[in-house]
Amino acid sequence: MNNIRVWFASSEVAPFAKTGGLADVAGSLPKALKKLGADIRVVMPKYRQIPKEYTEKMTFLGYTMVDLTWRKQYCGVYSLEHDGVTCYFLDNEYYFYRDWYYGMYDDGERFAFFSKAILEVLPLIGFKPHIIHLNDWQTGLVSVLLDAHYRDYRENGFFKKIHTVFTIHNLKYQGIFPKQMMDEVIGLDWKYFNPDGVEFYDDINYLKAGLAYSTVLTTVSRTYAEEIKTDFYGENLQGLIRRRASDLYGIVNGIDYESNNPETDERIYRKYSVHDLEGKYENKRRLQQDTGLEVRPDTPLVAIISRLTQQKGFDLIEYMMPELMDLDIQLIILGTGEQRYENHFRWAQSRYPGRVSANICYDPVLAQRIYAGSDMFLMPSLFEPCGLSQLFSMRYGTVPIVRETGGLKDTVVPYNKYTGEGTGFTFANYNAHEMKDAVVRAIETYRDREKWRKLVISCMSQDFSWERSAREYMQLYNMILDRYGS
Repeated sequence: MNNIRVWFASSEVAPFAKTGGLADVAGSLPKALKKLGADIRVVMPKYRQIPKEYTEKMTFLGYTMVDLTWRKQYCGVYSLEHDGVTCYFLDNEYYFYRDWYYGMYDDGERFAFFSKAILEVLPLIGFKPHIIHLNDWQTGLVSVLLDAHYRDYRENGFFKKIHTVFTIHNLKYQGIFPKQMMDEVIGLDWKYFNPDGVEFYDDINYLKAGLAYSTVLTTVSRTYAEEIKTDFYGENLQGLIRRRASDLYGIVNGIDYESNNPETDERIYRKYSVHDLEGKYENKRRLQQDTGLEVRPDTPLVAIISRLTQQKGFDLIEYMMPELMDLDIQLIILGTGEQRYENHFRWAQSRYPGRVSANICYDPVLAQRIYAGSDMFLMPSLFEPCGLSQLFSMRYGTVPIVRETGGLKDTVVPYNKYTGEGTGFTFANYNAHEMKDAVVRAIETYRDREKWRKLVISCMSQDFSWERSAREYMQLYNMILDRYGS
């Protein structure tokens, strides 16, 4: 069924609002599904931060009132077509005209409103989806609300045959709020507040609501789908996930191959291709020059682009920094996060002048130049649901060095020095010395220029475009309709 109708809900969507990989997924996957024939619409909050170039082009479609138990809240609906996909923006200035997207004192109420509005606006815009595709805790209430208030209770059977897919992008972030919200905001019957439902240590857990009541669950890599069933990775939800294992699917994310193409990318210093790598060497020289590194073409340049958090394995790097620098490498870092790691990289830059460049900021242009100009990309993550940086790095011929976890394990094939097969260097255990050993193996291969050139070409020849992932989602949508009816 190619003309399947999908209502794709996300709290952030690139290029309108972005804090991380969720926005990249929500900005790219719908485009790929549209090309495969899906009638897909995207819905997100109308944040204050959405650039004016987009808000000026939006069309106001009308409004509805969203019931939050003892009061009704206004919800305006705007639309905009972007890259061939119609996007809807839900407007309520009280909830979304804020200094930032998340981290407010009333996030529980804000995203309860968003979850209700996702359902409430469908009759207003005249769109009846087969599938509502939900993403992370901010949309987690939708499935239980659909079950409790809409599917069997709304006139004309509008919501009767609507099914839900709930995608876990990072199980660690769950949206946990006081149970009083059941009555005061959500208006949910207390029968849903139980260990198999939304209850979580006597609080309400929005992500758990999505896990418990959605038709099908997905996460963003096959390995992560297995890992989250275990006690170490399960974030206290492993019991529920194991019970729903037959409904859980792992589908690896992709990246936008049109906007991330070294042959056409205007953001990098010089364009290049898998057939002509001279431009990559020029990108390295210019990157070194512009970021305070010594211009040394034969020195391995190792890159890190990341949120600077413990999840990303920075305690391993912190512990091993002197030994890594003894390997005669250069290190370039781009990102912000926990002060401990920001300060460590600032210290490393002062301790190793000309060899470490710490860019503690968010700069998308510099990010592309780092992908294009570096030799290696280091991701020693404690856990990584999917990871996009290793895909970007391979696209630009920068060889990944990763820990074998989540999507990193699914997308980076360990290099075999005897056969020349593989796309990167990996280590299994969360151990600083194993990480260093992987870096050493990468440097040894780098010294053999012909082997390294072939490895770079192998990385650039991989296909991690969204088209592959979109086909898997289409198969999943069709399986749901075949199994549960449309």
